[in-house]
Formats: sequence, structure tokens, C-alpha cells
Amino acid sequence: MKTSKCVCCHREISLTFHHLIPKKVHRRTRFAKHYSKAELNLGIYICRACHSGIHRFYDEMYLAQHLNSLAALLSDEKLQKHFDWVGKQRVSTTR
Repeated sequence: MKTSKCVCCHREISLTFHHLIPKKVHRRTRFAKHYSKAELNLGIYICRACHSGIHRFYDEMYLAQHLNSLAALLSDEKLQKHFDWVGKQRVSTTR
């Protein structure tokens, strides 16, 4: 885990890695054929709350097909509301 500013909610917090194209779909022909290994492994560091929200709202296939960039994630209305809410939450200082 890395501590820095989350690109979604803008809080200073521990970050997790989010694959922009979820690992679950990497072996599917459509993705294996059209993306290099490096492209499939691209991702962003975001906080656990934002990461959980992304996967709560959308399944892996939808994420891979429609929300496979930071710009797409940030422009999604449902996710933007979630990120705004997360941004207002206090960061816990205990582990």
C-alpha cells in the first residue's frame, strides 16, 4: 500500500491499486487480442473507499468496456457522487 492523495476523492490516505481493465477479463479473447500485456496492467492508485465503490456499482465487464480510464471513472455520475461523499469522510488515523 502507498500513502498519497487519492485521485478520486482527493483525500491524503493509504492507496490501493485499481486495474483500469479488471484482471478477471484479461484472458477473454476480446481483451487479449486488442490490448498488450502492458495496457492490460495499467491502473491507478486510489483509496479503499473509492475502490470499493467502483466495484460495488459496476461489474468487471462493464468496467473493462466502459470505464477503463481515469477520465471515464471521474465522469461517471454515480461514481462522482460516491467520490464526493467519500471526500467528505474523515480519514481514520488508527490501523
